[in-house]
Amino acid sequence: MVKASTGGAEALSEMIGELEHVVAVNVVAGNFDLIIEAEADEMYEIINSVATKIRGFDEIEDTKTYVCLE
Repeated sequence: MVKASTGGAEALSEMIGELEHVVAVNVVAGNFDLIIEAEADEMYEIINSVATKIRGFDEIEDTKTYVCLE
C-alpha cells in the first residue's frame, strides 16, 4: 500500500506498474492512494526488486507491506 504526494497517484501508478514482478496497481480512496500487487517465486525477489525501488520514488510519502502466504 502506498501513500502518494498530493496529486501524484495517477503518474505514480504508471511508473510502478512498469516494475518487474508488479502484476497490478490500483488507485484507491482512503488512508492510502495505491494498492500494488506483486508476485515472484521467492519473497526475496519482491523485497529487492519491488519494495526497495518503490520506496525510492520521490512522490511516495509512506508505504505498508502485507504478505499473502497462500
